[in-house]
Amino acid sequence: MSRIKTKRTCPKGHHFYKSTDCPTCPICEKEKKTDGGFLEALSSPARNALLNHGVDDIEKLAQTSEAELLKLHGFGKASLPLLRQILQEHGLTFSR
Repeated sequence: MSRIKTKRTCPKGHHFYKSTDCPTCPICEKEKKTDGGFLEALSSPARNALLNHGVDDIEKLAQTSEAELLKLHGFGKASLPLLRQILQEHGLTFSR
């Protein structure tokens, strides 16, 4: 069963269609730049989930548990192995 897409306009004036109630503008998402770091390795939804949760550096990531991350809208289990590897490279692990 397919959902009906509705036309939306973001605060910047971009027009786009969405079939969910997610307010994220896909055009604005493509325009976002990262400063490099571990966030750049993630998909846009996972990156936004972390940023919206206040996780913007590796130390804050290490203070977060995997279970907490999986509860975030836009964050999926596919991102965990990559983040585990990044933490390990910095001598860190997820919080328990």
